[in-house]
Amino acid sequence: MTETPCFKLNHRELPLAGCDPRQSLLRWLNARGLSGTKEGCGDGDCGACTVALLETDPDGRPRWRAVNSCLLPLGFLPGRELLTVEALAGGERLHPVQQAMVDCAGSQCGYCTPGFVMSLFAGQQNGELDDACIEGNLCRCTGYRPIRAAMAQLRAQPVPEASVAAAAPLPSTALDGFFSPVSVAEALALKAAHPQAAWIAGATDLGVDLSRQRARAERFIALDRIAELQMLTVSDCEVRIGAGIPLSRLERELHGVFPALDQMLHWFAARQVRNRATLGGNLGSASPIGDLLPVLLALDASIELAGPGGAREIPAQDFFLDYRRTARAEDELILAVRLRRRPHLRTASHKLAKRPSDDISIVAASFALGFDAAGRITHARLAFGGVAAIPRRAVAVEEFLLGRALDADTVAEAASRLRGEFEPLSDHRAGADYRRALCASLFEKFVAEALA
Repeated sequence: MTETPCFKLNHRELPLAGCDPRQSLLRWLNARGLSGTKEGCGDGDCGACTVALLETDPDGRPRWRAVNSCLLPLGFLPGRELLTVEALAGGERLHPVQQAMVDCAGSQCGYCTPGFVMSLFAGQQNGELDDACIEGNLCRCTGYRPIRAAMAQLRAQPVPEASVAAAAPLPSTALDGFFSPVSVAEALALKAAHPQAAWIAGATDLGVDLSRQRARAERFIALDRIAELQMLTVSDCEVRIGAGIPLSRLERELHGVFPALDQMLHWFAARQVRNRATLGGNLGSASPIGDLLPVLLALDASIELAGPGGAREIPAQDFFLDYRRTARAEDELILAVRLRRRPHLRTASHKLAKRPSDDISIVAASFALGFDAAGRITHARLAFGGVAAIPRRAVAVEEFLLGRALDADTVAEAASRLRGEFEPLSDHRAGADYRRALCASLFEKFVAEALA
């Protein structure tokens, strides 16, 4: 007998039978009177809809993760456990996070406050009470000084024990039309049986469409329960990153291994998004402004795929074919990304957007240069996003740099050539000429800062 799909919300087990798996958790909550979780943007930008999702680390330790409920389809929820702001206060007593916001006057109109509270709650539980904890929450009236004061007050307090322990896992029976395989083999079999079903990883991209009732497919195959896609292997010469690993985990576990990756992850959306977004999803969406894609090009990544015909590996340079089109076949699944460890290279990444964090790139760039003992360039990778239909390397400029010393004349000539390397579009974020100029100035910035 098939068990009824259910999940645990605010310590209560609730059924999901009959629910549309494509509906966002935010809309589901609001329809049931849980109005503390607010709708601001519906795009995962403002953080007003933040809730806490219970997950298990690779070491088996339960952790609460702040996530955007506007981007979380109900199909992901069977067997999961979540908290909304309504669960924090007990009787007449506020939760310490809520009390800190009151004590420090961290709320004015109050609309954004529940989202801040849930972000701070997750940060407190995980020992991550830093600016990144609240960077995904927008406040238009109070300002961040009193909210940071509330965060500082929380740092000095013990973590409440009652909200740490995880309950026994619930059955994870899938909702109709939203498959949840637990192995790569099962995922590929489901794709063969339902070829029109779409892969969905963290839903930070597809979730925007679903939040706005613009479903790209009738059925989805979720990848977030496949242990094989969650494996991170680090050796002396190589790192293999499972395609389903959330980016926030890469921030912690790969910090210092690839400086260019660290620098781009710092500006990649907000922690709520990084808690769900994956490297495989960034590759699968193949957006020309996907922030991590220039990093993969600059670091000569290779991409592992699996399909009915077996497994294969493709260099990142050959993966992107045209706008939103890649070398991955429709029935193939991204398994992992491989990165060689080459500490002798000088690398860096830069992103320019209208606001420093949680915004779409105008131009993203990643650079890697290697030198011989005489200071001549032996290896050059200059990769950019936002300047073409696909993320691209400036191959002609790379070839110009090889064999040269990186003196003022070489830098000036390379910058001049970069201004003519691409033919970007003009849109509401920036004009084509500005983007061309950025390609040059970001390279000059790299030379001035990383190679000084």
